[in-house]
Amino acid sequence: MPTPSLIDFSKIGSPSLGYISVAQNSKLPFEIKRVYWTYFTPDSVIRGHHAHHELEQIIFATSGRIEFTLEDIYGEKQHFVLDSPNRGLYVPRLYWRTIKFSHNAVLLCLASMEYSEDDYIRDFDEFKQLAADQNK
Repeated sequence: MPTPSLIDFSKIGSPSLGYISVAQNSKLPFEIKRVYWTYFTPDSVIRGHHAHHELEQIIFATSGRIEFTLEDIYGEKQHFVLDSPNRGLYVPRLYWRTIKFSHNAVLLCLASMEYSEDDYIRDFDEFKQLAADQNK
């Protein structure tokens, strides 16, 4: 099973002209099917509190700082900080996430699937049961 990891995307440009970074399907662990972004999330709010059965994501903080805590079905946790627009966080399927935003942070997500409510796992007890189900 794939594990979460940070991916550095090349940064082309200079301080005097600005920068561009590019994500192309040929260089990603999945084909992009959807792109979305979140913004104006108050820094007092913790978002996420869900996992996905099949969806994979690469997530960027295009502005500000975003902290992720990811937990696999066996209870192992990892913490990631996104604070550079050319670094993405690969989030495989079956990772519970909580997300904390700095003031005015913007999250950009490249997703492997179109939106499907059925793909969400929103109950943590149901998520934890997946480990027991896989060990049968």
